[in-house]
Amino acid sequence: MENKIRNLVDFKVIGKYALFTDPLTKIGGEKCSYHIPTYEALKGIISSVYWKPTIIWIIDRMRIMKPIKTQTRSTKPLKYATGGNDLSIYTYLADVEYQVQAHFEWNMYREDMAKDRNENKHHCVARRMIERGGRRDIFLGTRECQGYVEPCVFGEEEGKYDDQEELTYGLMFHGFDYPDEIGKDELHARFWRPIMEKGIVSFIKPEKCPYCKFVRHMVPQSPFSSGLEEEGLLAGCEIEEAAQ
Repeated sequence: MENKIRNLVDFKVIGKYALFTDPLTKIGGEKCSYHIPTYEALKGIISSVYWKPTIIWIIDRMRIMKPIKTQTRSTKPLKYATGGNDLSIYTYLADVEYQVQAHFEWNMYREDMAKDRNENKHHCVARRMIERGGRRDIFLGTRECQGYVEPCVFGEEEGKYDDQEELTYGLMFHGFDYPDEIGKDELHARFWRPIMEKGIVSFIKPEKCPYCKFVRHMVPQSPFSSGLEEEGLLAGCEIEEAAQ
C-alpha cells in the first residue's frame, strides 16, 4: 500500500491477553477468540486513542508480530436472569502484538461539525495521543484484556509470519454500521473472509463487505465533544501547522 493518504497513522498494540469474540460463541456463555483482531476491535482501539464526531476511523492494514497462541481460563460470569455466578471457559489469545495502519475520513452525516474539518489539526493531535498511549484505556476485545499503544513504523521490525505466503480465514465478523455513520436509524453487522499474506491482513472498507445483516433499529445520539481549545491542544496544532 502506497502512502498517498495524508492523514495516515501507524501504531503498535500490545497486550498480555486478547479476546476478539466470535459472535457464534458469545451467546451461550463460552467465549472463544478469533485468531486475528476484527476491524471493529481495531477501530475501537484507535477511537480510544483519539476520536471526535467529526471523523470516522478507517483501518487499512494490520500486521501480526508474535506467534498466534491461545490460552483457556475459567471464569465466573454473572447470571443476569437469575443472579449469582456461572462457570464458563474462555479461550483467549496470549501475548499479542500488532502493527496497525489507519486513517480518518470526515463524517459527512455530521453537518454540525463541518467547521471542525481541519485535517492537519486532527492528524497532529491523533499522532500526539498515540505517543502518549491514548486518551482512554485500551482494551483488546473485552474489558478484562488491557492493552497498550505506542508509535511505530508499519513494516519495520521482524514479524513471526513474514514468510507465510497466504493464510485464508473463513467467514468472520468485520464490524458494525452505526446510524450516525450511515445516515439511517438502523444497526447492521458486517462479515467478510480475510486473507493474511506475509503476516499482513489488508482490511476492506465497510461499504465493500460482501455480507451485511440488519440487527435492529437504533436512533443515534449526538455526542458531546469539547473543543480542542478547552483541552489545551489547539495551540500545539497551530504551531505544528505553521512550521509545515
